[in-house]
Amino acid sequence: MSEVQVETANGMMTATLTDAENRNALGAGLIAGIRGALDAANADPAIRVLVITNEGNTFCAGANLKERSRGSAGGKASGSFEDLLHAIQTSPTPVVGKIAGHVVGGGNGLASALDISIAAEDVKFGFSEVRLGVAPAIISVVCLPKMRRGEAMEVFLRGHRFSAVRAAELGLITRAVPASELDQAVDEVIADLRKGGPNALAFAKRLVHEVPEMDQKEAFEWTARMSGELFKGEEAAEGMAAFLGKRKPAWVNDGSD
Repeated sequence: MSEVQVETANGMMTATLTDAENRNALGAGLIAGIRGALDAANADPAIRVLVITNEGNTFCAGANLKERSRGSAGGKASGSFEDLLHAIQTSPTPVVGKIAGHVVGGGNGLASALDISIAAEDVKFGFSEVRLGVAPAIISVVCLPKMRRGEAMEVFLRGHRFSAVRAAELGLITRAVPASELDQAVDEVIADLRKGGPNALAFAKRLVHEVPEMDQKEAFEWTARMSGELFKGEEAAEGMAAFLGKRKPAWVNDGSD
């Protein structure tokens, strides 16, 4: 049985992490399964959003220690974890996390790399690496830009568990909601994403990741150039025509308002 089950319906792809036996640990199979879903979503213009969720009580338990103890770390041949995190953040397709289980170690990196992550309030988070004699090295690349330094220092050093509400306060995820409201909260996000132009959404992701790394002059020059290209594009022409004509743009075909 695959460690990631993929379903597609109504322009949405859902990748469900199903390796409950290993608590959805980041082994080569799980990493390859998520990357395969992401690549498939990016290759299909009909897919407007990819949702990553889980079965069982754990969203992701971090590194697969069984594989690590055998000397396997999910190397370049199968696609590394760092490659996956980079691919998620540079994917033109929006990637949403529906976190219905606990998040430990490297799982924090997966949750943080997603564009929008919503977790059930009853799940726990924790950077447990130091208690295994290692450190949250790779995931720090995606987690630290979202966190204040002092708070990152505390959770990295203590290795303790904390609530999903606290994870949202730290910036690791977008927000936490009661478990009974998780489906509705994610559905609302998906409905909004469907209303955005695909090219516009992809560029909006680039803004968030790339502009903070530029100096101001470079940022203004790049964004002005890209803004001009967007306004001259077919998608913007359709969007503005739809707005002026008081109708939905062509990319909105899902019955949303």
